[in-house]
Amino acid sequence: MAVVLLLGAIVAEVVGTLSLRASSGFSRLWPSVVTVVGYAVAFVLLARTLRTLNVGPVYAIWSGLGTTGAFIGGAILYGEPVRPLTVIGAVLVVGGVALIYLGGGTTH
Repeated sequence: MAVVLLLGAIVAEVVGTLSLRASSGFSRLWPSVVTVVGYAVAFVLLARTLRTLNVGPVYAIWSGLGTTGAFIGGAILYGEPVRPLTVIGAVLVVGGVALIYLGGGTTH
């Protein structure tokens, strides 16, 4: 169940981040609302996840996959450039997350 909560937190954070760009500096109402709700949901689900899983690996997974999701979403939704170095960076982030997960354990 904690893994499902964590995945939900990641999705909510990515939605919030992508909506932040669409909000144009909080000058557009609905993208601003989606941003605030997305981050609120992300933090609630992350807090619930931390009831049973260790903070280090959970935060690494949440932030790393959130970063990668925002990178991919930005490329798809906003036409942001995808260059070889950015792809290598995303692969390194995911690899680093995997190492922290494997080395840190995930349960109390």
